[in-house]
Amino acid sequence: MVSQVEAPSLDAARRLAPSVEGLVQVFTCTHRNFFTNVMGQALRIAGQGTPVLVVQFLKGGIDQGFENPVQLGQNLHWIRCNLPRCIDTPHLDPEEVRSLVDLWQQTQAVILEKKYDLVVLDELSLAIHFGLISETEVLSFLNKRPRQVDVILTGPEMPKSILDVADQITELRRSHQP
Repeated sequence: MVSQVEAPSLDAARRLAPSVEGLVQVFTCTHRNFFTNVMGQALRIAGQGTPVLVVQFLKGGIDQGFENPVQLGQNLHWIRCNLPRCIDTPHLDPEEVRSLVDLWQQTQAVILEKKYDLVVLDELSLAIHFGLISETEVLSFLNKRPRQVDVILTGPEMPKSILDVADQITELRRSHQP
């Protein structure tokens, strides 16, 4: 007995895999020392071959800035503000404000280029709270970002408008006092 199997015709429109829509995730906490969880997630995803960008808006360092990213492995770029110090107050000199605004503008531009599949925007809520980055601008960016890009926003005091557009909110809290 001979069996005949009919092969389906290849329809180009049906062959394309459906695109997966990226998520907006928020990690928030009343204190500032919870970045390890988010960085662990970024490293794991980068280790699986996914391009990841981590941007720390309020952390400075020597020879930092968008033009000097730290590369962790082949898939993770880590960028800090081009400042010699960490920002912990809304009172900045004009050069510091310019550096932070430049970092925000460059971050938006590179995300729109679709170079990264996961972008971590660390302590963005504090940059908003300090009045350094506009909440409206962040919401506009989240709306116009490429749909396949996952974005993780971190920081305490995340604005309600951003929580409202988030697909996932993780609130970390201490279960006991040290």
